Amino acid sequence: MPVGQVSAAYAGRAADYIDALGRIECTAEQDRAMIGAWAGGVDGLVLDVGCGPGHWTAWLQDQGRDAEGIDPVAAFIDHARAAYPRVSFRVGRAEHLDVADDSVGGILAWYSLIHTPPADIPAVLGEFARVLAPGGSLAVGFFDGPDLTPFNHQVTTAYFWPIAALTQRIEDAGFTVTARHSRTDPGARPHAAIVARRQPTGRIQPR
Repeated sequence: MPVGQVSAAYAGRAADYIDALGRIECTAEQDRAMIGAWAGGVDGLVLDVGCGPGHWTAWLQDQGRDAEGIDPVAAFIDHARAAYPRVSFRVGRAEHLDVADDSVGGILAWYSLIHTPPADIPAVLGEFARVLAPGGSLAVGFFDGPDLTPFNHQVTTAYFWPIAALTQRIEDAGFTVTARHSRTDPGARPHAAIVARRQPTGRIQPR
């Protein structure tokens, strides 16, 4: 589904989403532990791409990181700026981050690529590789599944990704995958996360 349609779908549900999920207390303790450990090894600015209501961005700032949140949904950014005035937020898109080459230490894409059509994933990962400094780190959270298939998410169409398939896409974009995590919590869809480091040599162009 095009980014504009996804953004419109979330804009229509922004208040409900913020009420239900827009606080760090709504996140899983295991995820906070994993992301905290990842962020502790990042040197430089962390971009929280697809930051939604901004709770992860603010939490990263509380952990001592220099963090900025980016999201295409203006209602989320308005909420984040009001709720966390000490943190930087702006409207933006994953495929066009509007920062200089090699200028970012880390990118958190926590469930922010779940609605991206698989054919568009290489362009997004290529943009991540462009802005990350050599050796910079990427952490991606997503829904795990045995097949790359769409499903009816509460807001709009999302995708299950096999860990091996998304690992391959990330490595094709010029990253080295350093860790993979998966679990299934009661009453929830299977969860997975991939941590990767941008290769120190030249970026690989998306295929």
